[in-house]
Amino acid sequence: MEADKVLAREQGLTRSLTSRQLTMIGIGGAIGTGLFMGSGIAIAYAGPGVLVSYVIAGFIALAVMYSLSEMAVAHPTAGSFGTYAEIYLNPWAGFLVRYSYWACQVVAIGGEAIAIGAYMTFWLPALPVWMSALVAGILIFAINSRSVANFGTVEYWLSTIKVSAICAFILFGLANIFGVGAPATGVTNYLADGGPFPHGFGGVWMAVIMGVFSFTGIEIIAVTAGEAEKPDQSVPRAMKTMLLRLALFYFLALSVILAVVPWTLSGATIVTESPFVKVFSNFGLGYAATVMNFVILSAALSSMNTNLYLCTRMIFSLSRSGHAPAALGKVNARGTPLRAAVLSTCGVLIAAMTAYASRKAYNYLFGIALFGAILTWLIILATHLQFRRKYSAGKLAQLSARAPFSPYLQWLALLLLVAILITMGLDTEFWNIAIIVGVPWVVIVSLAYFVTRRRLLAAPAAKAV
Repeated sequence: MEADKVLAREQGLTRSLTSRQLTMIGIGGAIGTGLFMGSGIAIAYAGPGVLVSYVIAGFIALAVMYSLSEMAVAHPTAGSFGTYAEIYLNPWAGFLVRYSYWACQVVAIGGEAIAIGAYMTFWLPALPVWMSALVAGILIFAINSRSVANFGTVEYWLSTIKVSAICAFILFGLANIFGVGAPATGVTNYLADGGPFPHGFGGVWMAVIMGVFSFTGIEIIAVTAGEAEKPDQSVPRAMKTMLLRLALFYFLALSVILAVVPWTLSGATIVTESPFVKVFSNFGLGYAATVMNFVILSAALSSMNTNLYLCTRMIFSLSRSGHAPAALGKVNARGTPLRAAVLSTCGVLIAAMTAYASRKAYNYLFGIALFGAILTWLIILATHLQFRRKYSAGKLAQLSARAPFSPYLQWLALLLLVAILITMGLDTEFWNIAIIVGVPWVVIVSLAYFVTRRRLLAAPAAKAV
């Protein structure tokens, strides 16, 4: 199918997101429980060596960001990487990545909802996790059911809250480390309890998995290109600004946590409390810990809000391509695919049921979502390699965003992601559940593709008769 025809079918969404909103939406999608809650898992694996883990994960994210930015400027559309895969790889790849990403984000909504439930127990220990998850789901659905401009405004302010809090946390932590207004804690905790690499490179590598999860969400900028005012200008600017801020936030925040609190206390494989809250609690600042818990709640809600936006646009794109019911591709008077949002919100219900059944609910949901996220990044990188081969050299030179060091950057990132998948498959604690669920998922989705493809091919012949 020609690129113009594929892109034209996804028209109908309103272009009203500003560059400022795009940047904060991107940060909102990537800074959620991956930093506030998931950092405890990463620290438990690697100790202070987690900083190296996040550098490796950041490199992979950089390659994905560059690749997506270039393709999004060339083809600004809601289907984003799913549409690009359909054009430059094959229709099966486009089908697989969109459904996988949709499922990944639906589950991620559940994971964030469970995190909200865990944080609510900070104030209301007797409140069931599933009840908080349902309330959060209703709230984000209400936000997403309105116009994309309203969504952008809400997400902008939710992201601003957590970014401001992270900056305050970093400044407070640095003051304690260097003894400004309080006794200096120094950096001795980096050398305690086994030194900077207590579990060797194996621990550092396992923490890369958490690092990759933390950076997932950067691809939302490419998805929002379909509703951006000036995608050729705002998308590359938002991508570069967002990734730089994410790198600084994650690296500095984790550096502060590791210096102020021994990694044996801030790390936990079963997450019940964020290391951020522990930092304040350990200093006797109960009120500050309460405020930080509220900030973390807003961060999780922001991430849920962004994830619902993402999976709604993916199912919308699938509908427009004929691979999902046509009703899901319709937009209301505000230009919002409301029915797709209704379907996607079911992820919160899944989260509530899982939370009720297992106290490790967040970790299990996280593992399942991660497979879809890594598969998406693999297909994005593979698509970009083909994009460079097939896209007109003349048009490529005129793009406002270019991916440097291509194709070497993409190939190295691909190899690292494959190594991560292999590592997850070999782990018997809980990471292998992502492979156990993910591989059958790929088979089932592939079979569904060939069934729907046969139906689509038969439709014109039936009309002709």
